[in-house]
Amino acid sequence: MKKKRLGLIHTSATLVPVFAQLCQSKLPEVEVFNIADDSLVKGIREAGRLTATIARRVAGYLESAELAGADYIMVTCSSIGPAVEAGARLIGVPVLRVDQPMADQAVATGQRIGVIATLSTTLEPTADLILRRAALAGKTIELTSEVCDGAFEALMAGDAATHDDRVAAVLKELSRHVEVIVLAQASMARVVETLAAADKRVPILASPGIAVDYLATALR
Repeated sequence: MKKKRLGLIHTSATLVPVFAQLCQSKLPEVEVFNIADDSLVKGIREAGRLTATIARRVAGYLESAELAGADYIMVTCSSIGPAVEAGARLIGVPVLRVDQPMADQAVATGQRIGVIATLSTTLEPTADLILRRAALAGKTIELTSEVCDGAFEALMAGDAATHDDRVAAVLKELSRHVEVIVLAQASMARVVETLAAADKRVPILASPGIAVDYLATALR
């Protein structure tokens, strides 16, 4: 029996080993290949938004993955989510935003949902997705969005400790007011592991593991 092929599209090569490990563990019978281009998110940061040019490039990568024989495609970056949804309409195989299963789980978990990011250009697409998935599920939610000020700049300057401290502070405070927290960037997941049990008052969701679990069912 021919193995199914999963195409992963990344905006950072650092995500390739993260998803390789998850797929090896949860999708052992699936052949996985990767496409990575970090200039996509750099372009969004420079423009302050997802531009039409970047959206066309994303559509091109989706087509490339389909032509490479993918039976299913997942894009692992939340920042280009709207372009993924637009491009998926032109593709003949299923396409998944990495944050969609996480958004659905958050909607199913509670009414008061918090979402955090270190960049507004990542926060906005994820928050919009959660609102739309809630509407699709027929649920009314209260969404609180928070940008961890200065965290991204600290990380880019090589100061991971300050990044982690600022993300942790927002997580601790937000957990007092919501029933579930969504991490708009999977890179923040390591901060959750450093929190004391008393500071993790509510479920804190990160997209990679949840998305690969979803694919394990979809590709079965």
